Amino acid sequence: MNRIHSSSAALVAAFSLMLTASPSRANAQEVVRATAEITGCMDSGITGTAQLTERPSEEGVKLVKVSLVVNGLPDGKHAVHIHEVATCVPCGDAGGHHDPGPAGNSSPDGNHPFHMGDLVNLEVHGGVGVMHTTTSRITLSAGPLSVFDENGSAFIIHANEDSYCPSPVVAGCAGGARVACGIITPAP
Repeated sequence: MNRIHSSSAALVAAFSLMLTASPSRANAQEVVRATAEITGCMDSGITGTAQLTERPSEEGVKLVKVSLVVNGLPDGKHAVHIHEVATCVPCGDAGGHHDPGPAGNSSPDGNHPFHMGDLVNLEVHGGVGVMHTTTSRITLSAGPLSVFDENGSAFIIHANEDSYCPSPVVAGCAGGARVACGIITPAP
C-alpha cells in the first residue's frame, strides 16, 4: 500500500513539474522590451514616446506590440515606419525602411507595403496621435528581423498617410516628408 502512495505521489510531482516547464509557461518569461523618444525633425513642438514589447505567441512566433503616443502633429493620418539606421540628426540619415533579407529593398516606395518596418498609420486628433499595433515582421531579440542589427533602427513619422503604394507606384506614396524621429533603444 505504501508503494502505491509513493508511486502516486511521484507521479503527481512529475506531472506538476511538467506543467511548470510547459512551453507556454517558458514563453511568458521570454519578454524583450525597447523604447524610443520621438522628436520633431524640424519642429521641436513634436514629442512622443514609443514602447515595444516582444513576446512569443503560443506557436512560438515572435510578436512585437508597438504603442506610440505623439503630440504636436497636425490632425489626420501619418505614416509610421521603422527605418534602417539609428540616427535622427538629420532625419534623412535614418536611411530607408527596415527591410533585411535577400529580397530587401530599402527604397521608401519600392517593395511597398512589404517592408518589414512598415506599420499602420498614426491617426492624430486634437494634436495627439495614438497607435497600438502588433507585428511579426520585426523582432527585438537577435535574428534576421532584429531592429538591433549593426546599424540599429529608428521610428520615422511622415507628413502624410501611407497609401501602401497601390500600382502603379508613385513617389511619396509611403508618406512623404519625414516630420519626426525616434531612435529605438533596448529597455531594461
